[in-house]
Amino acid sequence: MQSINKYREKDLSFLKVLIPLILIVIGVVVFLNGNVGGKGRRSIPNIPEPKQTEAKGGTDFAVSGYNVHADYLYAYEIEALVVHTKNYYGNDFGAKLAPRDLALAWGNVARYNSTVDFHWAQHGRWYFWQVDTYEELASVGTVDDVNRQSSNNHLIAANSTVRKIIKKIRTGDHIRLKGYLVSITATDSGGTPYYWNSSTSRNDTGDGACEVMYVTEATILN
Repeated sequence: MQSINKYREKDLSFLKVLIPLILIVIGVVVFLNGNVGGKGRRSIPNIPEPKQTEAKGGTDFAVSGYNVHADYLYAYEIEALVVHTKNYYGNDFGAKLAPRDLALAWGNVARYNSTVDFHWAQHGRWYFWQVDTYEELASVGTVDDVNRQSSNNHLIAANSTVRKIIKKIRTGDHIRLKGYLVSITATDSGGTPYYWNSSTSRNDTGDGACEVMYVTEATILN
């Protein structure tokens, strides 16, 4: 019996070390995805449609060895509920240009986000949602209504102040972003080109349906 107890003590000692390590790994993963400290699942009523108006011009700047030109497609202002966030890292230029994506919702999707069990997710610069049964969507409308009242947004900060605010945004935040939907043309020192074009419609889905936004003002409302 003594030998059995010794083994049990060793097992318990191992678990005392292993469990904190597992918790640390989980914490790091959550932190890197940007959702740590967020308000979680939440509903906010009466969030209006994004505002998109004609714009001209553009801006030039440098990022990670690339000379970047952002052509303004439309001036854009969006008030929204943050339903998911995703940070991107690595040597990919897109991750350096827009290191954070926000999945945003407004209208009925934001109003019923805490009662409809949306399973929000993001990866590969896309966002995804699903429900267990389509009957759950009755309060929101149809699949098309959900797609029309939510979007994935690649955020390019116009300055360090905006960049700091974007980093602070978490799931469940009620936010407002102002700036431009843009078409990006960039070249590195060797002349290698990079292109990234924003969607300009809330009705599209699939590849190219995300908003690429040059953010000049970011506010966490509550």
